[in-house]
Amino acid sequence: MASTPDEILSIADSSSVKLVRFLYCDTSGIIRGKTTHVGRLKDRIAAGIGLVKGMMAMNLLDQLQTATGLGAVGEVRLVPDLSTFVVLPYSAASASFICNLLELNRTPWSLCPRTALIRQSDEAEAMDIRFEAAFEPEFTLGIADGGDFHPIDRSLCFATDGMNRASKFVNSFVEALERQGILVEQYYPELGHGQHEVSIRHAPALAAADRQIWYRETLRGVALEHGLEASLAPKPFSDQPGNGCHLHISAWDKDSGKNLFWSPEGLTAFGLNFVAGILEHLPAIVALTCASVNSYRRLKPRCWSSAYVCWGYENREAAVRVPSVYWGQETATTNLEIKSVDSSCNPYLALAVVIAAGLDGVKRKLSAPEPFDADPGVLSPAELEQRLVKRLPTSLKEALVALEKDATIVETLGAELARTYLTVKYSECGAFASEDEQFELVNHRTKF
Repeated sequence: MASTPDEILSIADSSSVKLVRFLYCDTSGIIRGKTTHVGRLKDRIAAGIGLVKGMMAMNLLDQLQTATGLGAVGEVRLVPDLSTFVVLPYSAASASFICNLLELNRTPWSLCPRTALIRQSDEAEAMDIRFEAAFEPEFTLGIADGGDFHPIDRSLCFATDGMNRASKFVNSFVEALERQGILVEQYYPELGHGQHEVSIRHAPALAAADRQIWYRETLRGVALEHGLEASLAPKPFSDQPGNGCHLHISAWDKDSGKNLFWSPEGLTAFGLNFVAGILEHLPAIVALTCASVNSYRRLKPRCWSSAYVCWGYENREAAVRVPSVYWGQETATTNLEIKSVDSSCNPYLALAVVIAAGLDGVKRKLSAPEPFDADPGVLSPAELEQRLVKRLPTSLKEALVALEKDATIVETLGAELARTYLTVKYSECGAFASEDEQFELVNHRTKF
């Protein structure tokens, strides 16, 4: 991994790189950036690249939200994190960085999503805790024909027919990820037509969010090389299963290296407090983890998408699942899976608020309810009330209202970022409400 400008220039020269992208992820979860010629790279590393502040007020349809106070006036710098430098396997003579957004006085911009996660990770470090995480995306693979999209297969879940039909693409995708230092864990066809999942290795929190950016970029880049389209949209088709992006997270004692979630009996007291914190804040959290209007077509009962505020051991309808551990690797593999997440989220904001909510539960020693061992979607409202299980928000607008009311999550984001995020996302609610279903499906399918 390169760590100095000279090392990066050497790699770029040996790889015949001509153009280097400076990337960031905005409040709508869109990956954007600017590109410099390699001849100016050393200067750009030192000085950054200018970005008008109004770009962070763009919604999913590129409609500038002037109510944020952002527009044509004011500028920040895209300043690369040198450790994120990669040569792009799917774009000739190109490389890329992931950037932080800095004010002109070199201080972090209050609206920088990556800085929000760095700040939250630093708070955890001060408590002698470090977090490991991995995003686990599902995606739909197909061929675009004008305005239509035809899935590459109609195979059954986990069926080898789907593996065979997608093998050339999947092999190229895995190779491209590995060339960027991202190791693959598993691959299989999923339930939907053309739906597949390639899961990757966990990493420290910031690196995990960075890897989600590289995953999204690489997926779509490799698909284009194969004459295909890949979509991570939560619900690309109304009649097919949606694409989740489950978030796996574990907590470790910084000094001893002990997994703070693991005990022979199940979760530790720390782990139970952490779960309780996530559940308390989950209605607000989903405004950031299920961050699009389209997300709520997927987040429904009996769809294995976790539409209720509950947790359980190996319960795939629970919002927080405790996966079974692997034999002989019990300590290493104990983690929590946050299921109400999809790839329309900004991964930095999503992971920051999950960590903050969990730590709030730890600080306040919140008690987790009893683990849920049933599908809440088959229970009556009276039974759900008796077991203290509530429905998650059923729309982005409802989730944004919950976010506004949650002081802990707003504080995690910071007042300015929270206000901008809410304004941009409320604008998306209004923009899609005035259009038909097909407009929504197409615009999310092509943006994510």
